Amino acid sequence: MIKNSNIVLILLLIASGISSSQVTSPVTQEKEPDNGLIVGEDFTYLVKYAFFNLGEVRIQIIGEESIDGKKLLNTTAYIDSYDGLPFVNLHQVYKSTIDQTYFPVHFLGLMLDEDTTYTEYIFYDDLRTSIKKGNYTTKKLWADSTTTLTERHQDGLSILFYARMNFGEEKSEAIPCFVNEKQEIANINFYAEEEPVRIDSVDYEIACRKLDGETNFVSVYGLTGEFEGWFSSDNSSVPIIARMNVIIGSVTLELIDWNENIWNPPQYIE
Repeated sequence: MIKNSNIVLILLLIASGISSSQVTSPVTQEKEPDNGLIVGEDFTYLVKYAFFNLGEVRIQIIGEESIDGKKLLNTTAYIDSYDGLPFVNLHQVYKSTIDQTYFPVHFLGLMLDEDTTYTEYIFYDDLRTSIKKGNYTTKKLWADSTTTLTERHQDGLSILFYARMNFGEEKSEAIPCFVNEKQEIANINFYAEEEPVRIDSVDYEIACRKLDGETNFVSVYGLTGEFEGWFSSDNSSVPIIARMNVIIGSVTLELIDWNENIWNPPQYIE
């Protein structure tokens, strides 16, 4: 979680709305039949390093649209460090538009500062990818190019939704990611066994399934190397808690808020 850190991939394990302290029992709800993600999802995570609370990550599905008959979901993530921390000053926004296979068609990353900078990718069906980088405040463009990928790639936000919707069986995947204008690989292991997980915001054990893996590149927060996370074992596969290595050490992300009108954590039953 370092100022001016590279954009992309922390969001592999995350995702706010109404205070979770109100929740005392799980709720079951129906999912959209053709897309296991729901417009209105709103999840907030506390980022902790040792005994310090560094900031929050908030992830939303804000809407849907249809382009050329293709149904798309608009997703957004906000990453904000808390004020007054001596070694962290980070405020970023990521937007990813994903299709029904959970691959991105558009990605925008904003690094908020006095002069906000941005990175934008447009992913085309023929694997061409447009890359633009510049100053969002002044509209000055300092990079404008096109590359052709070897296959479809995830961006740093879309990979979260891809991971959520690919739970269900025990397997390992090498997932192509377009990170810092390079084609990289995130290795992810999915586990089918259900296990209990406790977090401060819920007064019962949550039924979860585990995910772990590693990357060989540096991304948001300086994320690199090994990571692990626990996702709810219902159809929503919501990230509950995650642990990962960053440049400054190991950080934990823990779910603290969500929109309880749409989802609540499933209770673990032995």
